[in-house]
Amino acid sequence: MNLNQEVTRFLDELNHPFRKEIEQLRLYIMEASTELTETIKWNGPNYSIGDEDRITMKIQPPKSVQLIFHRGVKKQVQPATYLIEDPSKLLTWKENDRAVATFTSMKDVENNQSMLIQIVKDWIQATT
Repeated sequence: MNLNQEVTRFLDELNHPFRKEIEQLRLYIMEASTELTETIKWNGPNYSIGDEDRITMKIQPPKSVQLIFHRGVKKQVQPATYLIEDPSKLLTWKENDRAVATFTSMKDVENNQSMLIQIVKDWIQATT
C-alpha cells in the first residue's frame, strides 16, 4: 500500500478533528485497488487512475468526511442507471455516475470497512 507522503504532510498541517477517520479511509481505499494513485485535489485526498479522477475525499467543513465517487471533472453523458450496485445503501446518489458516502465517526468508518472496500473495487471496475 503506497500512501502519498505529500498527502500525509498536508493532513498533518490541518490538525483535522477527523484525522483518524481520514487515515483509516485512506488505507481502505488504497487496499481496495493497487491501480489508484493518491494526490491532493480540491483541498483533500484524491484518488485517480492515470489522469482520471475517481474518488475525492471531502474533508471541509470538518463536520464529517465524505467520499465522492465520480468520473472526473468533465460532465459526461449519464448512464441510464447507477454505475454500481450498492446493497449496503452506503451511497447517496447525486447522479447515476456520482455518489457520496458520508462518515461521522470512527465507528462509522470501521463498521463499513468491507462494504466500502467492495464499493471502491466496483467503482474502479465500472469507470475504467
